[in-house]
Amino acid sequence: MHALIRKCAAAHVRANSNFIHISTSTAPSIKETGLYGFHHLKTPKGFQRFVDDAIERSQELVNYIAGMPSSPEIIRAMDEISDTVCSVIDSAELCRHTHPDREFVDEASKASLRVNEFLHYLNTNHSIYKAVNKAENDSNSLTHEAHRAARFLRMDLEKGGIHLCSEKLDRANELAIDIIQLSREYNENIITDPGHVDIFPASKIPKKLHHLVSPIYRNLPGSSEGSWGLRDKTKEKGFRLATESSTLQGFLQCTPDAGVRKVAYVQGNSVPHANLEVLDKLIATRHEFAQLMGHKSYAEFALHSTMAASPEVVMSFLLEMSKVVRPKADQEFEAIQNFKRENSGDPNGELDPWDEAYFTWLMKSAKYKLDSSAIASYFPLQQCIEGLKVLVESLFGVTFHGVPLAPGESWHPDVMKIVLHHPTEANLGYLYLDLKSRKGKHPICAHFAIRGGRQVSETEYQLPVVALVCNFSGSSLAPVRLNHSEVETLFHEFGHALHSLLSRTEYQHFSGTRVVLDFAETPSNLFESYAWDYRVLKTFAKHYSTGDIIPKELVESMVGAKKMFAATELQRQILYALVDQTLFGEQPSAGIDTMAIVADLKRQHTSWTHVDGTHWHTRFSHLTNYGAGYYSYLYAKCFATSIWQRMCQEDPLSLDTGSALRTKFLQHGGAKDPADILNDLAGSGIVRSCHGGIIPDITSLCKEMELLKC
Repeated sequence: MHALIRKCAAAHVRANSNFIHISTSTAPSIKETGLYGFHHLKTPKGFQRFVDDAIERSQELVNYIAGMPSSPEIIRAMDEISDTVCSVIDSAELCRHTHPDREFVDEASKASLRVNEFLHYLNTNHSIYKAVNKAENDSNSLTHEAHRAARFLRMDLEKGGIHLCSEKLDRANELAIDIIQLSREYNENIITDPGHVDIFPASKIPKKLHHLVSPIYRNLPGSSEGSWGLRDKTKEKGFRLATESSTLQGFLQCTPDAGVRKVAYVQGNSVPHANLEVLDKLIATRHEFAQLMGHKSYAEFALHSTMAASPEVVMSFLLEMSKVVRPKADQEFEAIQNFKRENSGDPNGELDPWDEAYFTWLMKSAKYKLDSSAIASYFPLQQCIEGLKVLVESLFGVTFHGVPLAPGESWHPDVMKIVLHHPTEANLGYLYLDLKSRKGKHPICAHFAIRGGRQVSETEYQLPVVALVCNFSGSSLAPVRLNHSEVETLFHEFGHALHSLLSRTEYQHFSGTRVVLDFAETPSNLFESYAWDYRVLKTFAKHYSTGDIIPKELVESMVGAKKMFAATELQRQILYALVDQTLFGEQPSAGIDTMAIVADLKRQHTSWTHVDGTHWHTRFSHLTNYGAGYYSYLYAKCFATSIWQRMCQEDPLSLDTGSALRTKFLQHGGAKDPADILNDLAGSGIVRSCHGGIIPDITSLCKEMELLKC
């Protein structure tokens, strides 16, 4: 509930003008600095000074604003406060997720807490609120972007409850803290309690899955009690599977034993049990907070400043999508069920949820003869980075090359620093790449905007600095090779990074990904399409040993396999969005049963059965990160598909395409209305009005997925 930094933290972040620029030359004289170029962060304790200076400078600006300077100066000062404060929070978030030194992580956590306490002061400061209101009402003296900034700042402050009476504001602040703590507890439970299942005998697990499991032993009947881990003739060997989401998915995909699949599925979708209570508390707390703010539900509170504008518009969109996709998803379900019956020899066999991953993989393999390791041989990590280089050079005419890291700037030897350089515009921004997995690193794939772009003076622009963090596995002995889903993830996150690096907004408040919730994922979804186009892949996808370009036939098979059960996957995303929207919608006085709601929605909107007692939603982290906003991924999918078909499909790597993407879309960040950006870029019809809000046109997505009723 941090009004001044509503888009600052985790994947969308900011920084200040103290950043030390690193020369792009190869000259050896690079001065020592601290993490990310902030001179304070040479040591873990430097985070304390970083916070002190940010608070001191922000307080100076608050005092200046309280004197009621001109409206442009109010907005400029507000933007600097946000920029200054977010430099600490965003650096701390990146550090917490990636730094191998525990002391750095601990100090970053302390810094984040201190700044959040200071934000309480900022977000409840009536001098700030009064000044922002004055600026918003003085539109004649402001640029369009400045007036938009004033309006959004005012709305963001009100989201924190500054307009409430003191008693209600105190309660709102208590609830806001509770929401943060409950969200953190929910996400920590997902990591610390992935669940596990023990499988005996060991012969039930194919050798190709041994890398996913750990050996265990148990006493045979009649043997004496002994240590569980000792191996002797009286003990039976088995395997323990940790049912963390990605591991579970890979296991279910390749396990022929239906009984083993069932126990793994049930266990993996029944943890963490503690999150049932945490989620109940989070729902109730968010609901009370929303009602304090004058809204009927948390969904209404969260959506009133988005493109959708209301839960009614979102539900209308989701129900339309569900209806459109259902016939093809049902056809896919029947095809999987028939395949299972043929393979099992049971003509009446039912299709269970733990069968989906296994039989869809078999069907794809049978039709397209795909070998995941063979595909990965064409995607060494370094070649994929070359692919990003080709992409920006072809589309935007900019070079993409490594620059030296100053002593103290990096947090791990794997980190690379890249500069985007334009031949006539000079440097456009800096990108850190931290792509390999390692012990202690948070298992995420995300984009962190360490510093947002902004106009510092008439002649100086603060260049954006971002970090792209992934968790691709490999070792120092064997070069990392990506499976294609990881290539798609890399391009997705790079889309976010480009949004930040290429935006040129007057205020960092609107820099890059700092846009309304249901527009933020559009660039990332668009750049996923580049990872599937053969014309793009052939520029960099080369065999790690022979250097041969990836065969066109192989890419066509990959695309065919992707489309094979696309309706089922889309239906799953619609279900996730419906669950999210319903849980944070209007609440009955007696409270809600989240397990019953999830089960009912699955039965209503899919052909798949629900397994009683399971609760997959308790490790669906988007319920905290995107509360009532998960639908935004579907919005982005529709927008991105329309942009791809109208703008990119004919010649995806042309400079003309890139120029349009940059000048009409990416450079505006959040400084323009997203509907205006979309219409200007792709033409009318890409969005539709609906009950006072805006929804995407779904025609392009229907065309791509061959949903014939569109």
